[in-house]
Amino acid sequence: MRADKKFEKYVKLLNPIDDLMFCKMAEHREFCEEILRVILEDDELTVLDAIPQWQGKNLTGRSVILDAKCVTGDGRQINIEVQKADDDNHLKRVRYNAAVLTTNISETGKKFEFIPDVCIVFISKFDIFNGGLPLYHIDKVVRETGQVIEDGLTEIFVNTVNYDGSKPARLMKLFTENDAYNSDEFPVTSELKSRLKSSEGGSRTMNEILEKLISDEKRESEKRGAKNEKLKIAKTMLEEGLSAELIMRYTGLSKDAVAALQV
Repeated sequence: MRADKKFEKYVKLLNPIDDLMFCKMAEHREFCEEILRVILEDDELTVLDAIPQWQGKNLTGRSVILDAKCVTGDGRQINIEVQKADDDNHLKRVRYNAAVLTTNISETGKKFEFIPDVCIVFISKFDIFNGGLPLYHIDKVVRETGQVIEDGLTEIFVNTVNYDGSKPARLMKLFTENDAYNSDEFPVTSELKSRLKSSEGGSRTMNEILEKLISDEKRESEKRGAKNEKLKIAKTMLEEGLSAELIMRYTGLSKDAVAALQV
């Protein structure tokens, strides 16, 4: 069966900077290992496990879905994020991801000394610091002495817009340019990208993911619409002087939802 024609052109425009393609590529441990060796400048780095779309929760129950969580041979836990839109405070996003990841991998009763090191690699289609560089390392420094503090958290920001000829910058070309491949330097990234963009099986896989995303979004949209309709009815009932208990019974809304309308 040929890939669905209605998505074929869109699939060919996808690149590793896109969540859809990156998370599919991140299912392959070797892909994560290849890009982390480049970004962390460690040719001996090994990735033992790679989990795309890893979900963690904080103490209040708010969840976060990381694009990929990797465990390295030296015990580090690494979150790789890809981001196209400069539409939020991504420094705080990185801080939050690191906190949730740390909380979820910390074992009860163990001393803080044994909490695994955490590294956040943030790959973006924009220069978050406007410094003209393709890669930035964040250091924690004592203001008064200039001493660099090592507390087990590493933050590295990589962008695709500043090209200086370095190996990370060369890798980033594969992340954004449709026809950019480099099988000599980045064989795994190049092969997976080519397979998903060009092969029949790869296109079909991406089409299936797109179909599911569209179906899920449609279902969520219908749920939001139904809830909004219930809220409108509940508000009218409140204005008519009906009790909260009666409104809850007829709309199915929670006590908190009805209370919020009364504010």
